[in-house]
Amino acid sequence: MPSHLPKAFSARFLKVFHILEAILLVAITLATLLAMVNEFIHVFSEQNIQLTDILLMFIYLEVLAMVQQFVANGKIPVRYPIYIAIMAIARYITLGMKELDGMFVVWLSLAAFILAAATLIIRIGHHYWPYEQVTDPSKIQPED
Repeated sequence: MPSHLPKAFSARFLKVFHILEAILLVAITLATLLAMVNEFIHVFSEQNIQLTDILLMFIYLEVLAMVQQFVANGKIPVRYPIYIAIMAIARYITLGMKELDGMFVVWLSLAAFILAAATLIIRIGHHYWPYEQVTDPSKIQPED
């Protein structure tokens, strides 16, 4: 559906939006890198690395991968946030294993399983029904 806004306004708005988007992507990248450095400093000062530290590093890696995907392709595959959610659940279970109620751990595990199954379904769907690649903008059919 085409926009009913004046083209001059739309062009300026989109330019400002793209600049803001770039600034936020740089901020997210810097914040993630700073968090990784802080985690490394924590591990080296404690001279002890635990599974929760490794899982946290994987979460940081997935955030950086999401930024990379967005910069490279202009979109983020939905499975990246799902990967982050699975890692966060695993880290939460690992951190609080002694304090968590057994049934709550079962529910968290079920949530992680559902997220993993959703990722599998998404991957299978993309294999059998891939997105159509449109390389020539003149071939895009306008919607009525």
